Amino acid sequence: MTTLERARCELKAHPLALDAALAAAVLVCMVAGSLATPKDGQGVTWGTHVPAPLSLLLMLLAALTLVFRRRAPRTVLALTGTLSVVECVTGDPRAPVTMSAVVALYTVAATTDRTTTFRVGLLTMTVLTAAAMLAGPLPWYAQENLGVLAWTGIGATAGDAVRSRRAVVQAIRERAERAERTREEEARRRVAEERLRIARDLHDVVAHHIALVNVQAGVAAHVMDKRPDQAKEALAHVREASRSALNELRATVGLLRQSGDPEAPTEPAPGLSLLEELADTFRSAGLPVEVARTDQDTHLPAAVDLAAYRIVQEALTNVRKHAGAGARAEVSVVPVGRNIEITVVDDGSGETGAPGTHPEGAPDSAPEKGGGHGLLGMRERVGALNGALTIGPRYGGGFRVHAILPVSTTDTRIDGRTTAPGEPV
Repeated sequence: MTTLERARCELKAHPLALDAALAAAVLVCMVAGSLATPKDGQGVTWGTHVPAPLSLLLMLLAALTLVFRRRAPRTVLALTGTLSVVECVTGDPRAPVTMSAVVALYTVAATTDRTTTFRVGLLTMTVLTAAAMLAGPLPWYAQENLGVLAWTGIGATAGDAVRSRRAVVQAIRERAERAERTREEEARRRVAEERLRIARDLHDVVAHHIALVNVQAGVAAHVMDKRPDQAKEALAHVREASRSALNELRATVGLLRQSGDPEAPTEPAPGLSLLEELADTFRSAGLPVEVARTDQDTHLPAAVDLAAYRIVQEALTNVRKHAGAGARAEVSVVPVGRNIEITVVDDGSGETGAPGTHPEGAPDSAPEKGGGHGLLGMRERVGALNGALTIGPRYGGGFRVHAILPVSTTDTRIDGRTTAPGEPV
């Protein structure tokens, strides 16, 4: 920081000292101006004339008044204007006390609004100019009288210009701060949405695969002694389900990697093309699943395809966990107009001990108690795509999950590119 910048900072930190220095400078200028005496035919020359005591007193009082120009600008303007009028009436030769009124008028214009500046400036110009023309020793058309009019107008105009510039700078600063806050809020919103999406994916993966592992592990433990071949088959399913869970977890968590991290995930997100494989995993766990599809020729956006797959996955997981032994599930995927409808129904009673397809009456065939976040996750997925979701018990027993997802979603523009609602950004 240079010496000049350091001095400017010190003066801004002590405004009263700055005003005192300004008042002293104005006093010096007024005293020096009082020594200039116009002479006919010779222009303005410097003389050694000493101002009258009254003129010196008026100049001193006007300078002292300027010290408080920031605290009470209108009062200071009134006082300096009054002293200027007194000087015009009594001074001979006139001392330039009007200079203090010009500084006070500048301060009023710089600290108030334009309407106030116009009214106060017009009043000050009129009063001081009229006093100089009517009560002064010079003719009314003298250039000194016109100078009073010009300098008061310059003071008001300069103060208004400074005030306008300060307002523009402040508006630019506030707009920049508001834009920065908006960017930060948008970034936080996107981070929250991405965390929620990843949490939903993690829940779907863990709830599905761990439920299958739990079932198959229970079957293996139940038949280990009597039917080791079936136990081996159950453990193979456990291994396959755990491998699939690890792969999907790796792909999902891989989204959190930085751009320069190695081994970024390259596998596409699951969709309805893997629906049969998904159904096979539940069939291998002892849940009969029938799949009916008429959407083979329908092209789905990535966000809709992923949401449909996750909804079916979560619905079948809930059937396996809560429907009870002997339950059967049906999955249908049907395009209807510009939408695609996904329906998952079961005929489970939710009662323990119902005869079913689980080998040897495995103990894990009982429905699990408690609730989770699966239904909430489904609603959030469907809501993100502007779809509709209906969940509830069926008439005559069982449960039904019905989702309507728009195939043609409204695009959302983010960072200069177009994405579908709910698609990761």
